[in-house]
Amino acid sequence: MTRAGYDELLAEIEHLETVERPKMAAQIKTAREFGDLKENAEYHAAKDASGHLETRILKLKDQLAAAVVIEVAGGDVVAFGSTVEVEDESGKKATYTLVSAHASDPTSGKVSADSPIGAALEGKSAGDEAVVKTPRGERRLKVLTVS
Repeated sequence: MTRAGYDELLAEIEHLETVERPKMAAQIKTAREFGDLKENAEYHAAKDASGHLETRILKLKDQLAAAVVIEVAGGDVVAFGSTVEVEDESGKKATYTLVSAHASDPTSGKVSADSPIGAALEGKSAGDEAVVKTPRGERRLKVLTVS
């Protein structure tokens, strides 16, 4: 993963541990005050949510422990960490950044390097055409810029 992706994971863990965990503890405390715990739906819901939060924290910590930070090499060839501006057959332009699978967010232009788009763009330079295989058929993207 990129240094930025690593830093985002660290920030998310810190947020979950310092902000969300205390909120969850307060919700459990409030729910306890509603009475008998056996039939207290608010208490059970808060405990379940707390369990999900703790699971999320553990998964993120596991990702960090297994992470290998790759320095993004600048250049004219698309590689992991590159930001690429492309144009499709209809003339619509888009910008993609190739990131790790966990950091992908297609709505913000972050695509996994292992995704069909990422794999098709890898190794291309400005002026090249990438062919992306999709369920609806091939999609052709012209690489405009690489940074």
